[in-house]
Amino acid sequence: MFERPRTGERAVLVRLGIGAPVDPEDLEEFTQLAVSAGAHPVATITGRRDRPDPRYFLGSGKAEELRDAARASDADLILIDHALSPSQERNLEKLIERRVLDRNGLILDIFAQRARSFEGKLEVELAQLKHIASRLVRGWTHLERQRGGGVGLRGPGETQLETDRRLIGQRVRVLTRRLTKIKQQRETGRHQRAEIPVPSLALVGYTNAGKSTLFRALTGADAYVADQLFATLDPTVRRIQLPGGTAVVVADTVGFIRELPHELVAAFQSTLTEARAATLLLHVVDASNPRRSEQTAAVNGVLEEIGASAIPQLLVYNKIDRLESAPRIDRDADGRAVAVWISAQQGVGLELLREAIAERLSRFARHARLRVPAAAGALRSKLYAARAVRAESTSADGSIELAVELPDPELLALARTAGVQILEVQGPGTPCAPANTYLQSTATSSAGKLR
Repeated sequence: MFERPRTGERAVLVRLGIGAPVDPEDLEEFTQLAVSAGAHPVATITGRRDRPDPRYFLGSGKAEELRDAARASDADLILIDHALSPSQERNLEKLIERRVLDRNGLILDIFAQRARSFEGKLEVELAQLKHIASRLVRGWTHLERQRGGGVGLRGPGETQLETDRRLIGQRVRVLTRRLTKIKQQRETGRHQRAEIPVPSLALVGYTNAGKSTLFRALTGADAYVADQLFATLDPTVRRIQLPGGTAVVVADTVGFIRELPHELVAAFQSTLTEARAATLLLHVVDASNPRRSEQTAAVNGVLEEIGASAIPQLLVYNKIDRLESAPRIDRDADGRAVAVWISAQQGVGLELLREAIAERLSRFARHARLRVPAAAGALRSKLYAARAVRAESTSADGSIELAVELPDPELLALARTAGVQILEVQGPGTPCAPANTYLQSTATSSAGKLR
């Protein structure tokens, strides 16, 4: 056994091709991950196997090659671009006598460095504790020591390993309770915001696709921007106005990546909830990346995992300045805007993007006539604040008739409000319909699946 070092940045990178040669793009991405974590790569080991080795993952010969490379380069850290089992990590550390970190552990370390909000730090700590809970039987010599024994202390006692597991379990429960409380507070705030019917946008995409740069360009917010993986972790929300005066809320979210650790998907509910609750997803894609199709598929896979795959998307192909391409809007056979080509850093194509967003959101909205009591001043003010009112008139009995433009979920919410009467509803390109017909046809629809 050896005492694992607590510091060290000189790293040997390891990437195997399982059933196929190593893809240089995968290796380059893993190198960026290592650098983003603060490691200094001093050597790289690659290889190919038909299937992972149960003991070392790499195979005994490749593990010995890795040991020799670590000694020759005076490395103190081994980074492996695969998810290892606890026993595989333990066996490698014992053989190489260096600290071993797999892909999941590396991403967790980056998240721990980048989290800024109180909630984000709690989520990262919870994910890390769950990750290391199964890895306590590793190369820590103090975990072998027994507390029991000695005068007055004889008996079965408790190993340090058991103590650490118990303490981790206690901390996990504390963090879970705190995050549950924060989640309840967030939900309360989200319900309060929902009282003002403003459509919401969520920026999603592969890490380093330029989401935060686009968020800053659209909102003018002082969002942190850097050419590195996972530069943004904590969700940021701002309100903007689209052409025609429509107000929308825009949320920046954490970037996704292939093989994103499940513990992170489970932990980062604050950011991911913004995506699940959005009216429209702006899926930002690095247009200059030759593997953009694979990255798009990876993002869609995570969206499906978190229950957001049914939310409509508008693809935003960013960084067209690297392609020397002109901004444009791509449309489907029905004439609907499905993709916009822009450069957020250069500010090129942003007006086209705003137009496409307004166009897509208009497909969610319906024109309706409402009758509200004269005393419903607060509701009237909220509708005006959301820029949803198109006309207003006063009836003979003193009630107020409002011509509004709102999505189905907001209209349904108004229909359930005491004193509010929906007189007629008209969807885009459809004739007016009586309120009861509209309510019957819409109440059974899922708001998240509207397109």
